[in-house]
Amino acid sequence: MKRYIVFLRGINISGKNKVPMAELKNGFENLKFIEVKTYLNSGNVIFSSADEDTKKLTKMIEKMIKEQFVLDIPVFVILREQLEDILNNEPEWWGNKNKEIYDNLIFIIPPAKFADVYDEIGEPNKELERIQEYKNVIFWSFSRKDYQKTNWWAKTASANISSKLTIRTANTVRKIVKM
Repeated sequence: MKRYIVFLRGINISGKNKVPMAELKNGFENLKFIEVKTYLNSGNVIFSSADEDTKKLTKMIEKMIKEQFVLDIPVFVILREQLEDILNNEPEWWGNKNKEIYDNLIFIIPPAKFADVYDEIGEPNKELERIQEYKNVIFWSFSRKDYQKTNWWAKTASANISSKLTIRTANTVRKIVKM
């Protein structure tokens, strides 16, 4: 059995795309996934499966969400061991305890790639934010007080590429990988 982590994009935000976590958990269990857990109300699901094809798993989950919740939600599926590898390769400036900095991990939903994201969003504001690519994620840190002045803040939510991204905080990712 392999342990997987799923991040759903854009659910339960400002009353839009409502997906109750208990119902989502049942949907995953109906797909015959085991040891299903959800974390927070933002579409974080952990489960085990004997299936090792993440593309197949992604399609199954997308179909279930479409049928059960009548939503087309981008889905990012990753093996827990791959997420552990990502965290083991985080830059030293990312995810520390500095309360003035906000640390996020941007997951790039295939087939999009880092170059696609960078080409559309552009350079980060070097005075206020930092990014570093690693595999299918981007480590992104920025000033809490000046977040609206960053180049990436508004664009990760509004650019055309935004539907190919899902973002989680450093703390959320660290907690999920331990579950």
